[in-house]
Amino acid sequence: MTDSEYIESRLENQINWYDTKSQNCQKNYKRIKIIQLISSALIPFLAGIVPDFKWLVHAIGLLGILIAVLEGINSINKYHENWIEYRSICETLRREKHMYLGKAGVYSESGSYVTLIERVETIISKENINWANLNHNDNRSEENG
Repeated sequence: MTDSEYIESRLENQINWYDTKSQNCQKNYKRIKIIQLISSALIPFLAGIVPDFKWLVHAIGLLGILIAVLEGINSINKYHENWIEYRSICETLRREKHMYLGKAGVYSESGSYVTLIERVETIISKENINWANLNHNDNRSEENG
């Protein structure tokens, strides 16, 4: 496999995957937080007009439930943590690619293609190990909880 094939078939695919995942996590995190913010702002407003509309008591209760459920979803899916982690990995991989293409830093020496592969695969491998450890710890706390 040539360096351009590796960059195209492996590195670019990983950069795109982490970029897409980061964007999705960011969107989900922000959507949930915006809904929570609006819901929590509505509660005191609606509480002030409850005497005129008794049915609003139920709406206020539902907003409270919605806020709690959304926080649980955010916590379980770890949108904020994953957004930051995936963005960090994406940008690290991009940096390695640009450094390699510019023959800068560790890539200014001969054998830089092997160095690129080693560094990229180490970055990806570390993320996979972190993910496995995180899920293993989550499963343990569920078993003990």
